[in-house]
Amino acid sequence: MNKIALGTVQFGMRYGINSSGHQVESHTVKDILKFAYSNNINFLDTASSYGYSEKILGSAGVTNFNVITKTRHFDGQEINDEHLSNLKCDFKKSLENLNTDNVYALLIHNANDLLKRGSDKLVSSLHSFKNQHRVKKIGVSVYDPNQLNFVLENFEIDIIQLPYSIFDRRFFNNGVLRRLDKKGIEVHGRSIFLQGLLLMSREKRPKIFNKWDNLWKKWECWLSDNNLSPLDAAVRYAISITEIKKILVGVDSVNQLQQILITSKGVLPEIPNDMFTDDPALLNPSMWELS
Repeated sequence: MNKIALGTVQFGMRYGINSSGHQVESHTVKDILKFAYSNNINFLDTASSYGYSEKILGSAGVTNFNVITKTRHFDGQEINDEHLSNLKCDFKKSLENLNTDNVYALLIHNANDLLKRGSDKLVSSLHSFKNQHRVKKIGVSVYDPNQLNFVLENFEIDIIQLPYSIFDRRFFNNGVLRRLDKKGIEVHGRSIFLQGLLLMSREKRPKIFNKWDNLWKKWECWLSDNNLSPLDAAVRYAISITEIKKILVGVDSVNQLQQILITSKGVLPEIPNDMFTDDPALLNPSMWELS
């Protein structure tokens, strides 16, 4: 089984700082899925908030895949009956759009929703879907270690999705990945390219990121010294972490996915100990102030 999983936000909307500016055509989606399946990539990650992604996947056919989808973000300071009703309606609609009776996993998309009063009702609803065999696993998508620690202390979950890249080692350095592995919680890593930022050349990188120029210089020198492309380094690092069972990659074409598969089989040189950051202003794309 391949460690790579296919992120599908690009199938339903424009996404990422390095985006081509348009969503992937439906015929290209079918080609990508066919190529993925033939190379033992059998996990798809989507969400009801990813534009037309679920519908396009449903039209292309997801029978051969394990599908992970996610809840909406819930407004307000407390989870109420209306939110629970929305959750049930959204999940029903997701299954209809995906043209399936069940999915591999349903995740709370915004971990902050589990910090609200009444959040136990959300988790109870997810457990209900699981008991009805409409989902195999339930979990949450987190953004920082504090969120994850709160979730682990308060809820029973099966799967965690978290940001992880060669620049972002917060979950590894604090030992939480080993803790999750011991608890038998499945871990999927996302944002391994920092929404494409790691793959951009210095010339194309927006100037707001010059604040971390020392980090970029270390990165560029290390790549040059080891004859690596940014894609080589990002993919090989993510795959090297044994506690992470799947890494999510988003692609616009079969060729891009083919290149990721090819580079995933390469060797990862020793990485400088200081070539990372804990700064959320760089690691959290929602904090990027792009014009």
